[in-house]
Amino acid sequence: MKTADFIALEDRYGAHNYHPLDVVIDRGEGVWVWDVEGKKYMDLLAAYSAVNQGHCHPRLVKSLIEQSERLTLTSRAFRNDALGPFYKYLSELTGFEKVLPMNTGAEAVETAIKAARKWAYTVKNTPRDQAEILVFSNNFHGRTTTIVGFSSEEQYREGFGPFTPGFRIIPYGDFDAITEAMHANVAGILAEPIQGEGGIIVPPDGYLRHLRDLADEHRSLLIFDEIQSGLGRTGKLFAYQHEEVRPDIVILGKALSGGLYPVSAILADDEVMGVFHPGDHGSTYGGNPVAASVGMTALKVLVEEELIENSRNLGEQALSRLRQLDSPHVKEIRGRGLWIGVELHPEAGGARRFCEALQHQGVLCKETHDHVIRIAPPLVIQQAELNWALDRIEGVLGADSAEASKAEPAVAVA
Repeated sequence: MKTADFIALEDRYGAHNYHPLDVVIDRGEGVWVWDVEGKKYMDLLAAYSAVNQGHCHPRLVKSLIEQSERLTLTSRAFRNDALGPFYKYLSELTGFEKVLPMNTGAEAVETAIKAARKWAYTVKNTPRDQAEILVFSNNFHGRTTTIVGFSSEEQYREGFGPFTPGFRIIPYGDFDAITEAMHANVAGILAEPIQGEGGIIVPPDGYLRHLRDLADEHRSLLIFDEIQSGLGRTGKLFAYQHEEVRPDIVILGKALSGGLYPVSAILADDEVMGVFHPGDHGSTYGGNPVAASVGMTALKVLVEEELIENSRNLGEQALSRLRQLDSPHVKEIRGRGLWIGVELHPEAGGARRFCEALQHQGVLCKETHDHVIRIAPPLVIQQAELNWALDRIEGVLGADSAEASKAEPAVAVA
């Protein structure tokens, strides 16, 4: 079967809730993927940062296979021998006392919301059903009805109401707005330390510290969603560490499994995590042996193979180089580590056409919010590979994309 055949099958039998580039991938290794016709591409999306450790990392595949052959699922009705060691490693690595595992990022966000509300009622003594959680414009925390209810993106909300009350949207990065929004019944502030889906939006210097100070002043919880920004993506283990603040709850997903398996979790200390008692919250698959085994290996790969340092060093070089690009299309380059947003002027005609041109050059990127190209390669990328990709990005952005798309595909580096 050819590319067109697979696309036709998807269009005929699948729900049309995504608009992917028309490339059909059938295998991957490190930063590279190959389509069904054998063409090679560099992946500069890394499955929205789920594949920080690279495609099919051999240590992760080994953990997945070995654990799958021994024990896959017990549910939390019984204990398993993989979960305790995973808890210990993640807790000691991050400095939080407790871990609560789930499966998807959205589940972990829902778990954090439940923890913050229950903490407000049982520890802070907020009046029943009066707890409020402050969120931010251009946020992205998932796709459940509760979560899309506090999105500022109208398409994410349209047709899915009525929505869960108890959330208020504040302009992101506005010091005065968040200060004025605080009150006695605020259970928590839920924020992405760097907004991913919003277009790699880095807040002003001191903003995360300001959130921490406000939460302390009003005895509220500070909750950071590090599902995309965490686990090395920005050149530190967590993006909030760039301002040396510490939240009360951290939400993890995506790269917690290196892309092999759905694994998510929230981290918190005993005061917060202690609000959960048997029967309050759970998940059949959350904390299963395969998830725990793969999750621990994924973390060890990040640390032992120095992928966080690689993200920091190569990210600085990539940002410096892109900021020197002379292109009539580019409005702004922003990011941290190997997480970069290239915002285009509205008159450039949208980011998708540039992503399509890059696809023809052997580079896979994806647009967000119409005018931003996201650059987020697996953190195993090497200097020569990054330079190869930047050459193609500069070529496409420096020319009319119609001309670039007609060019012969470049030969990928080995």
